[in-house]
Amino acid sequence: MYAIINDAAQAYRGIIPADRWHEPYMPREELRHEIDAGVRFWGYEEDGALVGVMGIQDVPGRNGADDVTLIRHAYVYTARRGQGVGGKLLEHLRALADRPILIGTWAAATWALRFYEKHGFRQVSWAEKERLLRKYWDIPERQVETSVVLAEVRKE
Repeated sequence: MYAIINDAAQAYRGIIPADRWHEPYMPREELRHEIDAGVRFWGYEEDGALVGVMGIQDVPGRNGADDVTLIRHAYVYTARRGQGVGGKLLEHLRALADRPILIGTWAAATWALRFYEKHGFRQVSWAEKERLLRKYWDIPERQVETSVVLAEVRKE
């Protein structure tokens, strides 16, 4: 997982704010922290090799209300992008969720925005983004400023 995350995150170099980039993008300690915080990772294998990972995290609202599921840390090896791996992982995680799904990503990661929009997610308003990031994510204020939130468009 560590290798996939840090390979795929190279796409952010020079795209996200320089003060948010570091090498490695996700140190092993941070990955362990995310797992300890309840992010459950799923992987996609081909020919016995892991080629993509994506996390899911159930986050409670207040008094059991407003519970959501967050899609976290979606990464596919650079050489395997555009081959359906991310879509298959996202489809699997969506099937596991029994509550509204939210996704946070960097605003400048236009490829990620297009991917999620193609799969039925839409950006929320700026004010709603600010509220949701502060309520459900534990991220620095600078990341709140430079991120967006997408919500699943539910088919009725």
